[in-house]
Amino acid sequence: MAVVDVHVEAGVGTITLNRPEAGNSIDLELARDLHAAVIAAERDASVRVVVLRGAGANFCVGGDLRSFSRCEDLPAELREVTTHLHAAIVTLARIDAPIVVAVHGSAAGAGLGLACGGDIVIAADDARFVVAYTRVGLNPDGGTSWFLPRLVGLRTAQELTLTNRALDADGACSAGIVTRVVPAAALDDEVHGLAAVLAAGPSKALGEAKRLLRTSLDETLAVHLEAEASALVRSAGRPDAVEGISAFLAKRPPEFRGT
Repeated sequence: MAVVDVHVEAGVGTITLNRPEAGNSIDLELARDLHAAVIAAERDASVRVVVLRGAGANFCVGGDLRSFSRCEDLPAELREVTTHLHAAIVTLARIDAPIVVAVHGSAAGAGLGLACGGDIVIAADDARFVVAYTRVGLNPDGGTSWFLPRLVGLRTAQELTLTNRALDADGACSAGIVTRVVPAAALDDEVHGLAAVLAAGPSKALGEAKRLLRTSLDETLAVHLEAEASALVRSAGRPDAVEGISAFLAKRPPEFRGT
């Protein structure tokens, strides 16, 4: 059984963490397979939105502590795990396809980092979010210490990281980690509906927009304005811009081709 399942349909690439018996915890095999799945999504021109989800009762409970406890050289093991995991996260951030994360059950440790890395995060009302690392004598990875301060502010990120205070779905939404909360039974339908809307959109322009938002906090205004202008020029030269403007003026729905 594959520990990461990939399914592409109607422009939606669904990546499912598939170790439900272990809470979709991240070991070396899952990290490698997630990296490969994300690279495949980046290379597949038919993928216009990526949905990241977990099988079973949890989204992802973080690192696989049971497997780590059996390692003869834990530092070397974690170096290899994070090499693949972090490469996957960087790729998800740079690709044009918007990343929709569906969270149910626990999102802990690196699972929280994966959730924070999404462009839109839909949480079931049973979801629970916790940083968790210092509880077992480790520090954050999976982008958690980069994403969290940008989403919730430094003071809240410090408190959540140092105390491991857990947030329920509504608390995570109020803090800025989650986009919206839905009943657990409606999670799949909500995510699939959103993914369909995004897949019908101008994927290159969506990609430009998500990257501008990601980099905005790390640049001066002047540098960022130039980045906006350059991205706008690129977008304006694409067929989707011609279609979008024509459709708006004709008062009809646009038919974007992702070009």
